[in-house]
Amino acid sequence: MAVMVLVVVVVVLFVLCICSALLRWNELKYRKKGLPPGTMGWPIFGETTEFLKQGPNFMKNQRARYGSFFKSHILGCPTIVSMDPELNRYILMNEAKGLVPGYPQSMLDIMGKCNIAAVHGSTHKYMRGSLLALVSPTLIRSQLLPKIDQFMRAHLSGWDNQVINIQEKTKEMAFLSSLKQVASAECEFIAPVLQPEFFKLVLGTLSLPIDLPGTNYRSGVQARKNIIRILSQLMEERKASKETHQDMLSGLMVSEENKYQLSDEEVIDQIITILYSGYETVSTTSMMAVKYLHDHPKVLQELREEHMAIRERKNPEDPIDFNDLKSMRFTRAVIFETSRLATIVNGVLRKTTEDMELNGFVIPKGWRIYVYTREINYDPFLYPEPLTFNPWRWLVCDLFFLLFLLSFSMDLYVWFKFDQTGFDCKLQDKRLESHNYFFIFGGGTRLCPGKELGIAEISAFLHYFVTRYRWEEVGGDKLMKFPRVEAPNGLHIRVSSY
Repeated sequence: MAVMVLVVVVVVLFVLCICSALLRWNELKYRKKGLPPGTMGWPIFGETTEFLKQGPNFMKNQRARYGSFFKSHILGCPTIVSMDPELNRYILMNEAKGLVPGYPQSMLDIMGKCNIAAVHGSTHKYMRGSLLALVSPTLIRSQLLPKIDQFMRAHLSGWDNQVINIQEKTKEMAFLSSLKQVASAECEFIAPVLQPEFFKLVLGTLSLPIDLPGTNYRSGVQARKNIIRILSQLMEERKASKETHQDMLSGLMVSEENKYQLSDEEVIDQIITILYSGYETVSTTSMMAVKYLHDHPKVLQELREEHMAIRERKNPEDPIDFNDLKSMRFTRAVIFETSRLATIVNGVLRKTTEDMELNGFVIPKGWRIYVYTREINYDPFLYPEPLTFNPWRWLVCDLFFLLFLLSFSMDLYVWFKFDQTGFDCKLQDKRLESHNYFFIFGGGTRLCPGKELGIAEISAFLHYFVTRYRWEEVGGDKLMKFPRVEAPNGLHIRVSSY
């Protein structure tokens, strides 16, 4: 017995020595002159497990030890984490100076090498132009909003006296609404086979690129292949039929009228990007808006009044139009506040194309820089009482915040209107939305091209939801906010007619 105990102790000590040696070796490997302080964790895996499990707490602990600019090894590559708002703004606004997109290999493999998040320079400009042409205000008004309205009416029908999983419903909504805009004529036929593959693809984008059976990465790669097969067949059928369609796929495919002559591979990667970007943000923001509205009755009351006023101007079957959308000021504020407080996008990745100096440190060529914008959303100087759900903050800003903004940007055109509520500060009619550290939708040349389309989709969803239904939560469903905002067991609500 004593011998067995001794053997176990020896084995444990040996394992501890090996682990210590590996950690020490990895630290020495990345101890280059000029690098910021930090830890690198294990070989290959780095600190990815701690990052994914602890999320914001991991970042806060590292910042407490090393400051707002430190090194780590996450998602398969050595990475510099920047939590400094001013430096983050510089990094996002200076892609031309060698700070190009640097997304993890898993995302590049699954989203495609031609997706807009991966390319840079003239290629990015060209691909971005092809996307912007699909989501212009004119097209939102004439083509996209009518499709969104028609879809939302149908999707939200029949919920009365039901217990529903609002997370599942908003995921279906976001995917199917985008697919209807992408391929309007074929949406009904391809959705049943495309949807399960797409959900696998989404899970695979945030994973270690380990190609083993049962991993999210392998499942995501296989899902991409299946999606490519489905979309390629659809494109071939359209080319053969020569029918005209008013949808995004038609707008991307080569034609005499289209100045963006994309290859089939580029078209498919653009379609995957459209489906992915709209799905993640629209579904999660819609779910969390339902959650926050339930928890804040005064916000729900004002939102409902805004939408009831729109309905009173219309016949029961009249759709919402572009003017209605523009009048939804409080709805827009609810969407921004939901996105801020839930923090659906935690940050963005960049990669250095050469050795460069940042913040007094030398960052080697090929290293990733994680522009971690999450904490900006909870900065009390930018957002007083940052943990409070307060959509009104996006409509009115006080004198203190005005002076804070002016200290950074003296060229803001500001004027005041004083009434019984105090100063109503308008900054280029955009208020908080225009401040220098508003990164909810990205920044610089990487500002989300589908921002207004996504807002239109969420606004239409909220319009029909709050004017048709009231709801209450069923059970205490748990919410996770990192690495994705999600309810692991769903978010269940009991719906009744309003």
